Amino acid sequence: MDGHTSPGLALTRRPSPRMERGIVTHVPRSSVDPVLAMRQFVIYQEALASAGWRVVEVDPAPDLPDSVFVEDTVVVCEDLAVLARPGAEERRGEVEGVEAAVRSLGLRVARVEAPGTLDGGDVLQVDETVYVGVGGRTNTEGADQLARLLKPLGREVRRVGLGAVLHLKSAVTALPDGTLIGLPDLVDAAALPPIRRAPEEPGAHVLPLGGRDVLVSAAAHATIHALTADHWRVLPVDVSEFERMEGCVTCLSVLVPGR
Repeated sequence: MDGHTSPGLALTRRPSPRMERGIVTHVPRSSVDPVLAMRQFVIYQEALASAGWRVVEVDPAPDLPDSVFVEDTVVVCEDLAVLARPGAEERRGEVEGVEAAVRSLGLRVARVEAPGTLDGGDVLQVDETVYVGVGGRTNTEGADQLARLLKPLGREVRRVGLGAVLHLKSAVTALPDGTLIGLPDLVDAAALPPIRRAPEEPGAHVLPLGGRDVLVSAAAHATIHALTADHWRVLPVDVSEFERMEGCVTCLSVLVPGR
């Protein structure tokens, strides 16, 4: 997405009451307050709406603890929705409800097939280039399938090796002008353009909302200050309960820009 993207639809999925039973990989397990998580989720939706996005909820999946992290289930590029095949087998049941939602929006649908695995959180779209993190939940076959599916849309897929991080977008995201921000030590930085180092871990997660609007975790105090000084319009949102489960502001929605 770039700074000229028009707001469209934002797919979200309300948190499961069993969220704290979800998968954690690189953080210690801690308790989650389901009431606070729901409150934070609603405020997150309101922030999207305040920037002009029409929020559409995927049917809830209360028995699937990680289902709130809807980004991992689908990659949307123009009018094409590529259904993911999550690297964690426990999460593959989340895709069915998301498929119904994207079909209801009139998007064309394709899917990643076995033996490929792909998590949407590993996919960073910057203009015509799509960076895909491999080595964690996403494998080389999944990245190659995505490349074949996106090539007719004029997109070039480039693989990026991951270190001790859940997804590529757990470490690196992009501002609306295409500038990357994040924690370059957690990825193969040589496979990416220059990365502006985030002052703190939550500051690596920036969700561009079109124009100069960006959504950032309220915990990223230094990043909020720096981006505001650069004249971005920063919308801070408290997502602490989701951060306990290795989530961030990008994980909680799939943006379908206006066409």
